[in-house]
Amino acid sequence: MSNAGSIRLVPAPSTSTTADDDGFAAIQVVLREREARDRRWWDDMRDCFAEDSSVALTWYQGSGHGFVDGSAAMAQGGIPSRHRLSPPVVRVAGDRAVISLPLAIENYDTINGVECVLSTYARHLYRVERIGGAWKIVQLDAIYERDELNPSVPGQTARIDPSELEGVRTPYRLLTWKLRAAGYDIPQDLPGDDRPEHVAQMYHEAFAWAGIPQP
Repeated sequence: MSNAGSIRLVPAPSTSTTADDDGFAAIQVVLREREARDRRWWDDMRDCFAEDSSVALTWYQGSGHGFVDGSAAMAQGGIPSRHRLSPPVVRVAGDRAVISLPLAIENYDTINGVECVLSTYARHLYRVERIGGAWKIVQLDAIYERDELNPSVPGQTARIDPSELEGVRTPYRLLTWKLRAAGYDIPQDLPGDDRPEHVAQMYHEAFAWAGIPQP
C-alpha cells in the first residue's frame, strides 16, 4: 500500500536546557570575564561575578567586584597585561560547574633599556553557578606553573639580579619580582605545580562543591 500523501509527525524541539547548553553558557561567562579584563570593559567584567564571589591571585585576594576595581586601578596605573587563553575544560552538575582554563599572562616592560615580555603560565580554576537564571563566577583561583622573560627584539639581553629573586617561589617568581617592584605585596603560599598536594586538594574541594565525581 502506498504511503504517498501520508503525514509524518515530527516531535517538537525540546525547550529544556541540555548539559551541552549549560556547559556552553558556563564557559561563556568565564571567557567574557577574561575578554572584559583585557579590553577594560569594567562593567561587563563586574557582571560576570556573583555578589558574594571570591578571587585569589598573586596580587589580589578578595571579592570578585573588588577584583574588578583593582584591575581598573592597575590598568590606570600603567601596568599593561594581556591573557592568552587555551581551550577550557568544563564539568557541569545541575546549576553548578567547575571550569579549568589554561592561560598565559603577558606583562610588558622595559628592563635596563630592553623591551621585554614577561609570560606567566597558569591555570585558572573557576567555580561557576547559575543564579537567577544566569551563570555567574562565584570563585576564581589561580594555579601557577612557570614564568619566563624574553626580549621583544631578538639578540638583546634582559638581566635581573638573582639576589632579587631569593626566597621567591619558582612557579611565579618573575611575576612576583615584577609586581613587587610596582608596590604589590605578593604572598608565597599560593597554589603552584611545585606543591602538587595543595593543587590536588583545590580540585577535590571544587569538585565536591559542585557535586562532581573526582576524575
